[in-house]
Amino acid sequence: MTTDCTPPSAPGGRTPARPGERAGGPAPLVAAQAGFQRALAAWYRAHARVLPWRESPSLYRTVVSEFMLQQTQVQTVLPYLARWLAALPDFAALAAAPEARVLRLWEGLGYYARARNLHRLAQHLAALPAPPRTPDEWRELPGVGPYTAAAITSISFGAPVACVDGNVVRILARLTADPTLYPDSARAARAFTPLATALVPATRPGDHNQAMMELGATVCFRQNPLCPACPVRGFCAAGRRGNPAAYPRLAPREREPLAVTRLWCVRRGALLLHLSGSGARRFANIHELPTPAQAGLAADTVAAGPRLAQHRRSITRYDITESIHRGAAPRGPLPPGLVWVPLRQLDTLTLSGPHRRWVRSILASPAPRPKP
Repeated sequence: MTTDCTPPSAPGGRTPARPGERAGGPAPLVAAQAGFQRALAAWYRAHARVLPWRESPSLYRTVVSEFMLQQTQVQTVLPYLARWLAALPDFAALAAAPEARVLRLWEGLGYYARARNLHRLAQHLAALPAPPRTPDEWRELPGVGPYTAAAITSISFGAPVACVDGNVVRILARLTADPTLYPDSARAARAFTPLATALVPATRPGDHNQAMMELGATVCFRQNPLCPACPVRGFCAAGRRGNPAAYPRLAPREREPLAVTRLWCVRRGALLLHLSGSGARRFANIHELPTPAQAGLAADTVAAGPRLAQHRRSITRYDITESIHRGAAPRGPLPPGLVWVPLRQLDTLTLSGPHRRWVRSILASPAPRPKP
């Protein structure tokens, strides 16, 4: 089904341009920035979702929500944020919390480096007489990149800087019908930053940035954008051409399949798990079901045991198939990193989110009956 993205009239009563009448590119949009800003702001005031960091705004809520929203959707974040704010209501509480508690509250959101960086950030801020106010100062803090620094400072301190994420790239690429094929989203974001910056108003820049992100999240979808509902459709070159879903142009990411075998071993009411050390790159101080290599066992030996579950998931460029097999514990002393955890204590420690679900599912499954 083809979506008609040509508006009946453009903002300000102008007759909209027809395909071919006016080229895309940033110049027409920058020239019409005042009208663009007004149309976007009016729509945002009327249609912005009610979200905790907007309903009761504070620097702390803005910072925590921005960290949680990195690579995670709003609906997924909401229950985690509510639990987090109840347990750690401000920077002082977060700074004083032990890392184990921070990771446990974060469990299930993934990308645990975000939680550790947020913890370190709170400790850093707690030592300052006042929080920094400029994007450059915030970029010096743990886990804060250009987008996060712009979001925090524009929303909390009125800094006139643009937030450029995937939503904003998609909107700007369509508004300008940009034909460039970008190798990845990061380089597309850098390319669109000057245009995004030119469109930021001097007053209430935080609202403008949130409006852009809201537009991308609720109207300007990757597929089947809701063009008739778009408040800035009169400024959209791709909409006039009738092909908004063709933008932005990003080179396809190559996917790599990966098979992982996991060991399930319960003995005397305890489950065998692997605990990554504090220096681990991705899962420091987080428990997971062990792989054969971590258990010092041959992969084919573990894979030959009864398969209890198989799960598929995607992380970055990998399409991962993980198979969990019942097996025996390694002989002799446990290899480094392996620990026996009593089943009754599983809820008190941090597992990676998928492993928590898998463990609960297997424990809840009826034990297989022996063959006659």
